[in-house]
Amino acid sequence: MCSVQVNRPVILALYTEFKRVLHLFNLPNKALYTRKPRSCWKSSVLLRFLSKSYESNPSNAIKTMTEPPNKKAKKEHKLDDSADDDDILRRYHKKRKAVCESVLDFKFNKKRVRLLSKVTEVNDDCKGIVYWMWRDQRVQDNWALLYAQRLALKQQVPLHVCFCLPKTFLDAAIRKYGFMLKGLKHVEKELSELDISFHLCLGEPDIVLPELIKKFNFGGVVCDFCPLRKPMQWVDKLIKALPKSIPVCQVDAHNIVPCWETSPKLEYGARTIRPKIHKVLQSFLTEFPPVIKHPHVPKVKVKETDWKAAYDFIDVDDTVKEVDWAEPGTEAGLKMLEEFCAQRLKHFATSRNDPTKKAISNLSPWFNTGQISNQRTILKIREFRGKYKESVESFIEESVVRRELSENFCYCNDNYDSIDGTNDWAKKTLEDHAGDKREPLYDRETLETAKTYDDLWNAAQRQLVCEGKLHGFLRMYWAKKILEWTKSPEVALADAIYFNDKYALDGIDPNGYVGCMWSICGIHDQGWKERPIFGKIRYMNYKGCQRKFDVAAFVKRYKP
Repeated sequence: MCSVQVNRPVILALYTEFKRVLHLFNLPNKALYTRKPRSCWKSSVLLRFLSKSYESNPSNAIKTMTEPPNKKAKKEHKLDDSADDDDILRRYHKKRKAVCESVLDFKFNKKRVRLLSKVTEVNDDCKGIVYWMWRDQRVQDNWALLYAQRLALKQQVPLHVCFCLPKTFLDAAIRKYGFMLKGLKHVEKELSELDISFHLCLGEPDIVLPELIKKFNFGGVVCDFCPLRKPMQWVDKLIKALPKSIPVCQVDAHNIVPCWETSPKLEYGARTIRPKIHKVLQSFLTEFPPVIKHPHVPKVKVKETDWKAAYDFIDVDDTVKEVDWAEPGTEAGLKMLEEFCAQRLKHFATSRNDPTKKAISNLSPWFNTGQISNQRTILKIREFRGKYKESVESFIEESVVRRELSENFCYCNDNYDSIDGTNDWAKKTLEDHAGDKREPLYDRETLETAKTYDDLWNAAQRQLVCEGKLHGFLRMYWAKKILEWTKSPEVALADAIYFNDKYALDGIDPNGYVGCMWSICGIHDQGWKERPIFGKIRYMNYKGCQRKFDVAAFVKRYKP
């Protein structure tokens, strides 16, 4: 028989409740006396543990034994409440380290990269490689930075990251700029810990980046990808401004399947692009290798960024105040992702179109600035396929297929924000009904200040203005009512895009432009029953919203 040496008072105090604990360890009641080594060992360890607990705190030891097991507790994927922010980052870093030690050991999918310059070779006498960061403002899980580090490691030269800050960017206000700049502060800190230099250059890339490249004698440039006109123009101008001897390559670090690999042409809709994405998705949806501490350090240390100078430099609307619900930075984005997985993902399939329910991810601000990777998100979400199959499939449809459909539209259609960019049937029906009477008729100021007769629309506008976000289902209704209340489809589209880009943290994005184009111009949709003003564009009304969700509850939440 296995003997356990503990003090007699301890045994007297604990023995009466000991049996209640045994089942927690999957032990039979006779385990204390059994001669089977494993059961005996478990009992011995258990008693020693309880004895020690009793001697240090008798009341807690008794409580530990006497409390029944939590029958409601289930084995769930959830964020560990005891884990601090650093633990979150470490957990993801372990996933990367499990793949390989560095990107040099990783089989990099070259289809993610395209050469933009005629020259392909990096000069042997160069003093570094630079990654021009714009759309993907993060360090880890960034294919563009990984590729830049791969080049720098091969050349055995320092690695630099440069962000060119424009004075203005379309209708972006301080809300969006502030979120971006605070996120870049985290980027600078993380890069510093990896011995990678960070440069914040004030001005347009084609002007300030060539000067930086010349100053540090960079031998190659890697940039990320954005299909919007302005960033595409920056890339073209930069290539023309650089010496012909410097190679420039672009990496799509934003999409899982690179935009140029998904389709070379403008896709008609989700049904045509979906099979193309799923056909190659698995070859691109891999775990990331880590960005490592760079072994080649520049001889001259780069000065720390003057963030006050950056704020002084920009010239944006400062009346659109920053919001407190979305904390900038990769760390905060990953926390939001894990919160979504633990609390809201299970409701996504059934309740994502109900703005009164907590069912959506709320990740769009971090996606928009590239502070977290959509690929990382999908890798995480897929861990729940066995538990929330329908929700996982629905999320992948929205976050991969629909998102990359928007990328395709903006990449292949230069008129992505204009009536000229829609289908012929939609142009015709909007033209046919351009002269229809509109009653009431609102100007931009009335709409912006949410002073229409429609309490649901006003509440949606207030959510956008105050919180910097607008629920996806309501965004459709919101945009369609603007078409109904303004003097022409052209004005309606311009107003919708203006409000979205000015107030939304996820504005100035392919998703936003396509959302407005779908609602007002019928992009990626079909013709419906003809009616005044809308023609054959899909119609939405107040009663339809009432059938889908509690309109009164939403309106109450956003009262003036």
